[in-house]
Amino acid sequence: MTEASSSEAASNKAVGNQESIRETGPSGDAFHVFDTTLRDGAQREGINLTVADKLTIARYLDEFGVGFIEGGWPGANPRDTEFFARAQTELDLRHAQLVAFGATRRAGGSAAEDPQLAALVASGAPVVTLVAKSHDRHVELALRTTLEENLEMVRDSVRYLRAEGRRVFIDCEHFFDGYRANRDYALAVVRAAHEAGADVVVLCDTNGGTLPGELRAIVAEVLAETGARIGIHAQDDTGCAVANTLAAVDAGATHVQCTANGYGERVGNANLFPVVAALELKLDRRVLPAGRLAEMTRISHAIAEVVNLSPSTHQPYVGVSAFAHKAGLHASAIKVDPDLYQHIDPELVGNTMRMLVSDMAGRASVELKGKELGYDLSADRDLVGRVVARIKKQEKAGYSYEAADASFELLLRDEVKGSRERFFTVESWRAIVEQTPAGGAVNEATVKLWAKGERIVSTGEGNGPVDALDRALRTALERIYPQLAKLELVDYKVRILEGRHGTGSETRVLVDTSDGTREWSTVGVASNVIAASWQALDDAYTYGLLRAGVDPEA
Repeated sequence: MTEASSSEAASNKAVGNQESIRETGPSGDAFHVFDTTLRDGAQREGINLTVADKLTIARYLDEFGVGFIEGGWPGANPRDTEFFARAQTELDLRHAQLVAFGATRRAGGSAAEDPQLAALVASGAPVVTLVAKSHDRHVELALRTTLEENLEMVRDSVRYLRAEGRRVFIDCEHFFDGYRANRDYALAVVRAAHEAGADVVVLCDTNGGTLPGELRAIVAEVLAETGARIGIHAQDDTGCAVANTLAAVDAGATHVQCTANGYGERVGNANLFPVVAALELKLDRRVLPAGRLAEMTRISHAIAEVVNLSPSTHQPYVGVSAFAHKAGLHASAIKVDPDLYQHIDPELVGNTMRMLVSDMAGRASVELKGKELGYDLSADRDLVGRVVARIKKQEKAGYSYEAADASFELLLRDEVKGSRERFFTVESWRAIVEQTPAGGAVNEATVKLWAKGERIVSTGEGNGPVDALDRALRTALERIYPQLAKLELVDYKVRILEGRHGTGSETRVLVDTSDGTREWSTVGVASNVIAASWQALDDAYTYGLLRAGVDPEA
């Protein structure tokens, strides 16, 4: 098969799939959720996606149920060209259609002879998004052509791609700035695209400087003046991208362009997840397949892992703090009815309510946190009082339990049982850092402890003194407790506590540990960073053995 016939076959397959998908979506073709994480989102500082990364993210987005996935600019970027080639055989999309991104033909040429447009056709994508200039100043200064030629570039490019069997969306770059500068010309670009056969004309707030009230009014005016189907693409430079997207929908836009977790150039794009959640839960628009909204938190975090960025803890709907409650007043009300301090049930978006225990905690906070961990404390007021008093004392000393659930659960178990459950008793430990003549450092630790009546002395070497202590402790205990072989230290944070200065300051250490299925956090506080780390490691191992079902009384 020739290269041309292969491309044509892939295109026919893609276009055929497009029709069936369009009929089976939750709202048919009436409303579009368009994701541009793989193109616009990848322009965020710190993100560098491989082709394999892009294929993985595309699968997550399709699983979530978006209607369109913009994969990049084939022909202009070798990585994007490879993505579209591999997508033909490696992606089996159930909900989404792939979209290729490009620009209108060059000034003074013809669409039929434009190599970039030819590359868009060769990509096999059933849908093409073309960026077009809609700000007169950009046409004259950036494109260096006339306003009329720019309109012809739009018309010619859309007609060519339509003749090639492609669905065409037009992104009107800098539309809102252009509308303020020259309203008639900005509207002329929309009409040119619409009349040439573009299915959707997307109004782009490229610099992110428009506010929701003005944006809504302009979208309504464009709809009334042109009769085109309108979409919205909002950047977040004023923190209004999600609000602007919803304002455009309120004005009549039926196509929203977003990125997962709001990734994008500068401060980012409209965040896909709060936009979709607002559409489904606040505006009663069914824009995802049934059951997909409940996967939102998982998919948000999974995509964050692929791009190698920590999930935003305070992101609306999907952040781990989105339904976390710390104030005692909130906890008292939530104990009566969770809806009193939550705008939705977190399970609707795959998240959970969390109670944070801190020096602000009251009885209700401790009772609810205990219930969350499987302890019914409602009938024991004395126990709750002791826990509250101990938390306040510990937090005054520098401990923080809101970020260390495992240490809090151990504290709670101590109070319930009357003493600390111990799998081992430490006799002593020490850590040595030795500077070598070559400029390197040797980190060695020795641990002496008792476990199941046996005295054990163990040493370990590591990348640092804490790593060496961790290795020495693991070596000492793994023979007696083989369950510890699954444990892995996954994160380590050190903080000098506020209000204290110099080398004698108190230090707080947070350790995150995993057993391969779940992670937990433990805390230690001391004037010595190694001593604080040891406390956190001790809690981490104790909690890990309890999770593994080991009986401390055995």
